[in-house]
Amino acid sequence: MNRLQRLWQSSVGKKYIMAVTGLIWVAYLITHMLANLLVFQGPAKINAYSAFLHGTGGALWAARLVLIAALVLHVIAAAQLAERRHEARPVGYAAGRDPQVSTVASRSIRWGGALILLFLVYHLLHFTVGTAHPSFVEGDPYHNVAAGFHNPLVVLIYLIAMAFVGLHLYHGIWSSGRSLGMSPPSPRPLRRTLALVLGVLIWLGFSVIPIAVYAGVVR
Repeated sequence: MNRLQRLWQSSVGKKYIMAVTGLIWVAYLITHMLANLLVFQGPAKINAYSAFLHGTGGALWAARLVLIAALVLHVIAAAQLAERRHEARPVGYAAGRDPQVSTVASRSIRWGGALILLFLVYHLLHFTVGTAHPSFVEGDPYHNVAAGFHNPLVVLIYLIAMAFVGLHLYHGIWSSGRSLGMSPPSPRPLRRTLALVLGVLIWLGFSVIPIAVYAGVVR
């Protein structure tokens, strides 16, 4: 058995893989959020950025393949860790047990992650493929954003999804730092400043767009 196989089969290795793949997605979300915020500068900026990305040829697809691989590894590792935890403790803690250092983000990390995965499929159909969009125009992201959030149900779906993304990031960024040895044990385990700041900023950056479109700020 080689080193990579031992790493994959161990719980520590799976946590390490989850940390690395999760941080890859954090980096992507930051750049994706900043690109989306170009919508507030009018169609020229965001459409030019989109044209630049699609003009890079294989580089765009290489980035997409990295993200897909990271997502697949992240989900598989998460599922296998959850299965191992269940095997180690098939019966849950007694009812009424007070979670001392856990948070809403950590307690919702599994089913929240599943909801985010479902939302990702919808998001791709909405803004990348266009089959879930009322008037999708290839190569015109400004129009797609401006026309894509007129339905209040769609806005609500995005806002709920972004809330779960923010919670997932809050716990995931902190947990990744611990798994990679970048965050030493602290006497105040609920003080997670970097995770809180990034989680809130990414949540806010994505949430403000559907709100602005529905409110008529982006036309």
